Amino acid sequence: MTFNMLDFIEKKRTGKPNTEEELKTLVAKTMSKELPDYQLAAWLMAVCFNGLNDDELMYFTQALADSGERYTFPADMHIVDKHSTGGVGDKATLILLPLASCCGASVSKLSGPALGYTGGTVDKFESIPGMNMKLDSAEFLSQVRRIGCAVSGHSKELAPAEGIFYKLRDVTGTVPSIPLITSSIVSKKLAGGAASYVFDVKCGSGAFMKDRVSAEALARSLVGVSKKLGKNAVAVLTDMEQPLGEWVGNAAEVYEAIEVLSGRGPDDTKELCVTLCGHMLALSGAAASAEEGRKKAEQAIADGSALSKFKEIVASQGGDAEVVRHPLEILPKASKKYQLKETKGGVISRLDALSVGEALRALGGGRMKLGDKIDYSAAIRLNKKIGCAVDAGESVIDVFYNDGEKLKDAISLLEGCWSTEASAEKRSLIIETIA
Repeated sequence: MTFNMLDFIEKKRTGKPNTEEELKTLVAKTMSKELPDYQLAAWLMAVCFNGLNDDELMYFTQALADSGERYTFPADMHIVDKHSTGGVGDKATLILLPLASCCGASVSKLSGPALGYTGGTVDKFESIPGMNMKLDSAEFLSQVRRIGCAVSGHSKELAPAEGIFYKLRDVTGTVPSIPLITSSIVSKKLAGGAASYVFDVKCGSGAFMKDRVSAEALARSLVGVSKKLGKNAVAVLTDMEQPLGEWVGNAAEVYEAIEVLSGRGPDDTKELCVTLCGHMLALSGAAASAEEGRKKAEQAIADGSALSKFKEIVASQGGDAEVVRHPLEILPKASKKYQLKETKGGVISRLDALSVGEALRALGGGRMKLGDKIDYSAAIRLNKKIGCAVDAGESVIDVFYNDGEKLKDAISLLEGCWSTEASAEKRSLIIETIA
C-alpha cells in the first residue's frame, strides 16, 4: 500500500476513519523517523476533534504495543495488572502488588515516576534504601515467575512509539483526548504481558479527569478497547476531590502502605485496595468473584501474609527489607515540621486534592521539570478529611520539610485549600464499577 500522509491527515480531519493498514504504517514510519513532527501533530489534533472509532482505537493501540519488545508469560499464570490514572496520595500500587500476589494472582507491574503533581510509584519505591526499580526484562520476568510479582520502571523498549506520540501530545495541546489517553495506557499494558487489567479511574480535583462524565467516558474506553484486544478488564471510578489516605509524599506513602498491610492505616486507603484487589483476583481466576476476592484480601492483611509478601518484594529487588518492621528508622524523614491550623472550627467540607499535590511538588516531593532530584522525605499529613469535625486552633495539615524557601511556596498553596461548614457528609470513595 502506498501511504500518503497528507491524505491520511485529511481523512481524519473530515471525520473519515483511518484503516488498520494506515495506522500500522503511521506507527512504523514514526519509528523510522520518516514523518515530520508537524504532520504527526496535525493528525493528533484531528483525532482530538474527531476521535477514533472503536476499530481505529484497537488498531492504533495494537500498533503502538507492537512497536517494540513485548513481555510474554505462560497462559496458565493468568497475569493481572492494575493501572491508576493518577491522583494525590495514591499509594494503592504499593499495597496491591503484595496483596494480590499473596492471594494467588501473578502481578506484572510497570510503573512510572511522578508526573506533574501526581506521585509516581517508581519514586515511592525508590525511597526505600537500595530498592532497584530499573529491572531489565530478564530480571523482571524471572521475578514474576519466581515470587509471583515484580514492579519496575517502564522499559524504553516497551511500546516505544507511544513515547514518541506522548512527547508530541505534551507540547501540542493534544493530551486531553480520550482515544489518545486510552491508546497510551492500554498499549503499555499490552506490551507488559498481562492477560487482565483493573483500571482505577480517578475523578475530581486531584485527578486528570475532573468530572464524572469525562471519567466515566475514559473508563468505558479503557475497558472497551481492552476487551476488543482479547483482555479481561474492569474499571473502578474512585473519588479524588480530596487526597487518598493520611499521608502524601514518597517515603510517607510507603509508611502508610506498610501500616495498611499491617492491619492499621486509614480506612479509605484500605477500602480502595481491598476493592481493587477483589477485582484483580476475580479476573486472574484466583477468586470466583470480586466479593470473594475482597474477602481473601482482607484475610491476607489480617493474617500477615500480605506484609510478608511486601518484605519479599523489597528484598528481591535489593531494598532494605527491615523497612516492614522499622519504617520510621529506615525511611528518609524531613528535619522540620510546620502546622496549618483551623481558625474558627466546624466540619471539613472541602479539602482540595490538587492544592495538596502541588504543595508537595513545591516542597521538592515532585518534579518541576524533567531531571529534577526528588526529596523523598518531604511529606504532608492530613489530620482531618472531609466530614471530620475540627476545633479552632487544631492542626488540619502538618507539613514536613527541609528547605524553608520551598515551605513558603507550599504554604501559599495550602492556605485556603480546605473549608469548614456547620455539617458535611463524608465522601464516598467508590463511585462506580464498569465491567
